[in-house]
Amino acid sequence: MTELVTFTRGDLQAAATVVEATARHQEALGRTLWPPASVTPERLARHYPAPTWHVAWRGGAAVGAFSLLKSDPPYWPDDPPGEALYLHKLAVHPTCQGQGLAHTLLEHAVQVTRESGRPWLKLDTAASRPALRGLYETFGFEPVDERDVFDFRVVRYRLPVKRA
Repeated sequence: MTELVTFTRGDLQAAATVVEATARHQEALGRTLWPPASVTPERLARHYPAPTWHVAWRGGAAVGAFSLLKSDPPYWPDDPPGEALYLHKLAVHPTCQGQGLAHTLLEHAVQVTRESGRPWLKLDTAASRPALRGLYETFGFEPVDERDVFDFRVVRYRLPVKRA
């Protein structure tokens, strides 16, 4: 029997624990996603304030996290206010990967976006990450374009969110 996953919001420390564990795990596999030094609570808070974090819990342990921003000028500079929520730093703790939790996190992000009244959930990911791109595309995100943002080539994705 699978334990129920619950969500809390605003726990930057728990979110950073999951994101940092994921970063270290990916780095150990030779697939650096985020340099571990860039995902400390202090560094994350610069771009992703505590209220934007959603943390998934199972059995008292933080098993997943993501941040939802109300605007994302570096990656979506032309979007009008209120058009979307923007997903960043989706992470599943390494001890829980391969259990479908990424889809659970994405479903929660869709729910939050729907409740916010915004018609789109948007994100970006490195163009060189086929597994992540496959995850988002399998979930239903459609690629919008590829572009250079800062020093990275990214693919921007969007998912229409229908009102309940």
